[in-house]
Amino acid sequence: MPLPAEQTPLEGERPIPLAWRPAIQAICQSLVDGDYTLRSGIPGVVPLSDEEAAQTRDYIQDYGETLVSLPEETWDSSVCSWQGKGRWDAIVDLWTQAEGRSDLVLHLFVSEVEGGFEFRVHMVYVP
Repeated sequence: MPLPAEQTPLEGERPIPLAWRPAIQAICQSLVDGDYTLRSGIPGVVPLSDEEAAQTRDYIQDYGETLVSLPEETWDSSVCSWQGKGRWDAIVDLWTQAEGRSDLVLHLFVSEVEGGFEFRVHMVYVP
């Protein structure tokens, strides 16, 4: 779904591109596994600082439910939108044991870089 710089990207929300899904699933699995720094070596994913990781961990723990791996259905409701200047925002619905799809979302900044994409976790929160 990358768009050349000379094209005007479409406005509005769009489905998460297939090319992004493995990295996003790996990010979410790291959160499920308690690796909040994301330093487990996911290609294209920028690790979180200790402070960012603590904030993410605290927010998930304060939510009070146990995260689970992303099911295929998450792609039905998760979206991305073009922000300009080479960046997309992605909003991914997170899932828990008790609720299924929860109110929590993972907000990512996604940039096209040479050879692929770079993913930065902005935050996990309830919109």
